[in-house]
Amino acid sequence: MTDLATGSVQDQITARLTATLVPTQLTVVNESGLHAGHMGDDGTGETHFRVEVETPQFEGLNRVARQRLVNQALAELLSTKIHALAIKARAPGEI
Repeated sequence: MTDLATGSVQDQITARLTATLVPTQLTVVNESGLHAGHMGDDGTGETHFRVEVETPQFEGLNRVARQRLVNQALAELLSTKIHALAIKARAPGEI
């Protein structure tokens, strides 16, 4: 099993979401370069991310409930390393 606390922040996001949500599709994009020098930029180049995740676990859930599941999976990183996270969460078959 992958260690969820090692590697780049992007790798840790990928590992945690994969382990928790078992996605059918997952894209994690580091957008920190777009925010260099802005509030929340700690100079690491790993503070701002965009996540697109598709999983059957989202079926029947509204947008807020889906985002809560993502936030729960990433809670430790959100409290220590991630300053901003944009989330697109969908169930299979949704656009």
